[in-house]
Amino acid sequence: MADQTTATRGVRKRRQGRVATKSGDKSIVVLVERRVQHPLYRKTIKKVKKFHVHDEKNVARIGDHVSIVETRPVSRLKRWRLLEVLSTSGAEKGAAAE
Repeated sequence: MADQTTATRGVRKRRQGRVATKSGDKSIVVLVERRVQHPLYRKTIKKVKKFHVHDEKNVARIGDHVSIVETRPVSRLKRWRLLEVLSTSGAEKGAAAE
């Protein structure tokens, strides 16, 4: 029985989403979109959830596609931390060139 609980411990949820806002120092808000089928009408609909994420190195910019992982509470709202930036937004590249 003890082996069963230790096998599931340490497994953290991972999500991928888009950075919606940069809210203060070392904080971002990530929009995670998922598609679900309506139980009665069978139409595929989009459900969006916002996650407050801890960005230790301030590397994420608005519009970036990022990967986040569940962690211990960092503040009142932040229970996720930035794992990696998967792709950067095209708008940021254009602004940096000017």
